[in-house]
Amino acid sequence: CKILRCNSEYVAATLNLRGPGRKAAYCDALRSYSHCTRKTARTCRGDLAYHSAVHGIEDLMIQNNCSKEGPTSPPRPRPPAPDHQGFQSLDICNYEKSFLYKHGQPPRYQHCAAFGDPHIRTFHDDFHTCRVEGSWPLLDNDYLFVQATSSPVAKGSNATVTSKLTIIFKNMKECIDQKVYQAEIDNLPAAFEDGSVNGGERPGGSSLAIRERSPGRHVEIRAEYIGTTIAVRQAGRQLSFSIRAAEEVARAFTEEQDLQLCVGGCPRSQRISRSECCRGRAAAETARALCKEMLPVEDVYFQSCVFDVVTSGDANFTMAAHGALEDARVFLPNAEKLHIFQ
Repeated sequence: CKILRCNSEYVAATLNLRGPGRKAAYCDALRSYSHCTRKTARTCRGDLAYHSAVHGIEDLMIQNNCSKEGPTSPPRPRPPAPDHQGFQSLDICNYEKSFLYKHGQPPRYQHCAAFGDPHIRTFHDDFHTCRVEGSWPLLDNDYLFVQATSSPVAKGSNATVTSKLTIIFKNMKECIDQKVYQAEIDNLPAAFEDGSVNGGERPGGSSLAIRERSPGRHVEIRAEYIGTTIAVRQAGRQLSFSIRAAEEVARAFTEEQDLQLCVGGCPRSQRISRSECCRGRAAAETARALCKEMLPVEDVYFQSCVFDVVTSGDANFTMAAHGALEDARVFLPNAEKLHIFQ
């Protein structure tokens, strides 16, 4: 029953009537309204709004001495076809386009990363080095769940590294089936758990896609339907996670989903001071020299690199900080925030 469309067209036609021709135009609008209700008579016969509209039109025509026959109001112009068509066909599974269509401007993005021992760069550009042994959620919102599992970097060590990542892309009716991605050290698959490389059979299935950037070392997952890109890397004996997410997506969680390392960083009880690592002067100097080759700017990525190399004794950790910085360079909307100095 399309009676509401008849009502809104009548309101639009009479909203700005002024001046000497007002009465004639008002009668034209009433005749159009009557014509519109007649077209919906069959589908609307059980609808209360329809019956009150029919009676209302009759009363108004009598009050205003309008004849039943005569000219009608010109139809209201429809929105431009290409836009309308373009938006419908798509674009519901292309977050950037649909956001632009709704808001007239592109969405804003946020960046989070977890790498090395794990060091967390939050969506708010806070930076923590964490103990967090066991499984912890990096993200837990309406669209995504990401869990990192950490284990000690060496036997008896206080420091831990990410040894497993689980990423769940939650079911989204028009676009994708739920998909799960799992990576472990020395097993960085270029497919979801079910063997697929996209979001499934739905019309927007291709809006989620996974590809290998460097075999066994770097996988990228693009989730266009939520304006999100994720990079998973292995460097040495650790996994890294980086994400660029639309602000609206990153904020889509309830109070119960309050523990998310990407949102609040790691809890105070789990934070480690990076200055504690480097008591051995010679080891620290060697680590600094190694890290300086990959990371010429002495920011938190550099400091994290020194911490990780000294703590683990593994020079491959220079690659973890370097990879995280490269992801930040690509993902960060604001290049001025790339380097953090603490």
